[in-house]
Amino acid sequence: MVEPTFWDQPDKAQGVVQELKTLRGVVDPLKQVIAGCEDLNELLQMAGEDEGVLAEVDRELTKMEQSVEQLEIKALLNGPNDDCGAILSVHAREGGLDANDWAEMLLGMYVAWAQQHGYSVELLDRSDDETAGITQATIAVRGDSAYGYLKGEEGIHRLVRISPYNAEGKRQTSFAAVDVSPEIDDSVNIEIAEKDVREDVFRASGAGGQHVNKTSSAIRLTHMPTGIVVQCQNERSQHKNRYHAWKMLRARLARIEEEKREAEQLAKYQSKSITGFGSQIRNYFLHPDQRVKDARTGFQIGNFHAVVGGEIQGFLDSFLRHRMLHMQQN
Repeated sequence: MVEPTFWDQPDKAQGVVQELKTLRGVVDPLKQVIAGCEDLNELLQMAGEDEGVLAEVDRELTKMEQSVEQLEIKALLNGPNDDCGAILSVHAREGGLDANDWAEMLLGMYVAWAQQHGYSVELLDRSDDETAGITQATIAVRGDSAYGYLKGEEGIHRLVRISPYNAEGKRQTSFAAVDVSPEIDDSVNIEIAEKDVREDVFRASGAGGQHVNKTSSAIRLTHMPTGIVVQCQNERSQHKNRYHAWKMLRARLARIEEEKREAEQLAKYQSKSITGFGSQIRNYFLHPDQRVKDARTGFQIGNFHAVVGGEIQGFLDSFLRHRMLHMQQN
């Protein structure tokens, strides 16, 4: 970084800066824990002569345990792309208007979590439903290990509540699907043959407003060999929409390659319940009681509104531990 030509290639330089930040995020807390252990030993020696020091020992020990726990979580973020940003898509599934509304609530949940933890968020694509909510949306979440934390969110999210769109006040179950891929740096080579990709240009659709572009500049890419479809319509420029669509396609293909590697190494997908776009991973209840429970780990929080307000770190951490245990068993 001290080389005079370091910033001649800004994108590459930013990648190095992010890598340094990620490494410091592990090394610096580790140094603090080691120093804390030495301080704790000194306190214990003092406690042998003065019992009044024991209360301070308890406080320091509690702080130490919390620090070590956070280090253990960071150590689980060891996948090949875990330090990357994340491209996260939310799609309304079964449930009609409730599903559209639920998809928008989920989108807001991830944006809130990202902002609370110092991540930046960029809206790449959004399709509003004509009546309520969204049909789908894609965001890029950028920051330290964003993909490592969020990749466990991939799957089906189920909501049970009294429907605000049902005049009879009946209970409604609705579903939304979340897809997460790593945001791959342009310097990473992901081979995509242009002949394998069909590009369609279309006019953005939706209810109107800031998210809808009225010109025919929206881009949809279809990767023929895999069937992957991505689209971007949020920018007014067709060039920018095309750039983001290709970035999304590269991310999806990188995710597939990552899954293949993990499957070969640890037979990860012998149990499809561990993750997967088609699996139901979490249940959110507003009726008859209020709670959110992860179907994979059993972790739950009894405050629905806190969770959709962005307090999902407990779910992210518990999945990382659950995933590591599953890999060890395989």
